[in-house]
Amino acid sequence: MLAAALAIATQQVSIPELGVLVFSKTAGFRHASIENGKQMFKKLAEENAWIVDFTEDASEFVRILPTKRAVVFLSTTGDVLIDEQQKQFEAWYRKGNGYVGIHAAADTEYSWSWYGTLVGGYFRSHPAIQKATVNIEDARHAITKGLPKTLERTDEWYDYKANPRGMVYVLASLDTKTYTGHVMGEDHPIMWLHERDGGRAFYTGFGHTAESYTEPAFVQTVTRAVKWVAKKL
Repeated sequence: MLAAALAIATQQVSIPELGVLVFSKTAGFRHASIENGKQMFKKLAEENAWIVDFTEDASEFVRILPTKRAVVFLSTTGDVLIDEQQKQFEAWYRKGNGYVGIHAAADTEYSWSWYGTLVGGYFRSHPAIQKATVNIEDARHAITKGLPKTLERTDEWYDYKANPRGMVYVLASLDTKTYTGHVMGEDHPIMWLHERDGGRAFYTGFGHTAESYTEPAFVQTVTRAVKWVAKKL
C-alpha cells in the first residue's frame, strides 16, 4: 500500500522541464505588447512544465539567472544592464546556456559589442505596420519544422544596421516585394540563430503586435526556440 501511494504521489509531481527567465526592462521605447508576451510565457510555463520568472529589475535579473537554462529578452530597449551585470550575463551564457531575443531585443545595448554579436543585428528603422510575406528558409530545423514555406503576417518589420547573413544561420527572411518602406535591401533576414561562445542564441523580429502572442505559428516558434537554446530540442 505504501509503495502504491508513493508511486501515485510521484506521478502527481510535475517535474520542471527547464527554467526560463523573461527580461523585459526598457530604457527607451516601451512596447505595449510586452504584457501580451508575458501572458504567453505564463501559458507556456503551464503547458510545458517550465519554471518561468519575470523581471524588469537588472539586479534581480543577475540574481535569478544562475537558476535558469534560458533567458528571453522580451522587447527590451536601450541600456538595460550595467558593466558588471553584463559580465555576469556573459559568463552565464558561456557556461552553455541560451538566449532568445524577441523583436526590440535588437534595439538594446548598442554600445555592448558582445551583445550585438549575440542578438545578431541591431535595429536601424522600420516602416509602418503592414502585412508582408515571410519566406521560411529552413522548414526542417527543429524550431521551424512544420511551418509552411511562406507566411503572411502583419507586424512592424525591422530593418537592421547590417545584414546578419553569414554571421548567423537564417531561418526566415522577408519578401521585400510584398511590403513598402524597407531600407535594408532585398535580402532581409528576420529570424535566425547561431551557436557561439559555448551557448545558443535565437532572434526573431516578430512580436510588435499584441496579436503576435496568440498567433499559433509565432507561439510554436518561440516555444521551440526556448527549448533549442536550452538544449532540450
